[in-house]
Amino acid sequence: MNRELLQKLSIITDEEQSILDGKEYINRDLYYSPQASKKSDEIDSARVLKNGRLIDMRPHVRFIHFPKHTHNYVEFIYMCNGTTRHIVDGQEIILKEGDLLFLNQHATQEIYPAGENDIAVNFMILPEFFDVVLPMMGAQPSALRDFIISCLTRRDLTSDYMYFNVSDVLPIQNLMENLIWNMLNSDKNSRTINQATVGLLFLNLTNHSELIHIASNSYEQEITLKLLSYIDTSYKTASLKDFAATEKADVYTISRIIKKETGHTFKDFLQEKRLERACSLLVRSNAPIADIAISVGYDNTSFFHRLFRRIYGCSPRDYRLANHSFIQ
Repeated sequence: MNRELLQKLSIITDEEQSILDGKEYINRDLYYSPQASKKSDEIDSARVLKNGRLIDMRPHVRFIHFPKHTHNYVEFIYMCNGTTRHIVDGQEIILKEGDLLFLNQHATQEIYPAGENDIAVNFMILPEFFDVVLPMMGAQPSALRDFIISCLTRRDLTSDYMYFNVSDVLPIQNLMENLIWNMLNSDKNSRTINQATVGLLFLNLTNHSELIHIASNSYEQEITLKLLSYIDTSYKTASLKDFAATEKADVYTISRIIKKETGHTFKDFLQEKRLERACSLLVRSNAPIADIAISVGYDNTSFFHRLFRRIYGCSPRDYRLANHSFIQ
């Protein structure tokens, strides 16, 4: 992470100083509603988001155990440096530098003490913030899109959290630094910039479904994520039978899971990926159309032409001419 950003985020806060001075418990007044009972474990958005903000950010408090709690807002945590240990819905998660953890309003979280060099940032988000972000993601089914919808509708999913091991994905790391920088400086048009940045972040995350982790008991969502990753990397030769075999499941079970989780079939996803790749090759290369059809998995060129026309309303040749941008 940028050294200047890390220095700003590393500054000992007043809250942390009181902990270092001997305070053994978190200050409930900073997190919980004044009307909440001492037994309440729901952190209140009115305490952690500044008035009128749909998204806010604060460094994660270090040096103390944060007891089990929920939120009445959406939270995601970015690990800037070091590690933090979380128990989310009863499962242990160790966040490492560059990792992201998303929690919806239903997740239960407990956090163990972090050291001075364990720097994390908490983003607190009200559901309305996603009104702009969600349309940017399009209609393509994905676990992340379902997660956002669950945040907006407060609809329970099998998994109330997901985390991403994306430390090696440079565009995502750059977007996170840009988001943190903008929120620290609160420049003009910051709200629009923040929404656009989060939208771009989510779009990039959906391109790395193989790096998404969800609750280990969410078998059906796990299968769906694996399927999307399988089609992304093996679309030319992908088959439902082969995928089912790798998961040691029968074809009927896999088909039922995919349809239930996404509303689409294996064939839908495979066809969409192949044609998406074909479109890219049509406008970015001068390869013969028959060769393009074969390269994306269609040995029957006539079938490819019929399918292409049915989906796009024109022939592959006309599509190429209309979107001509050959790389000479």
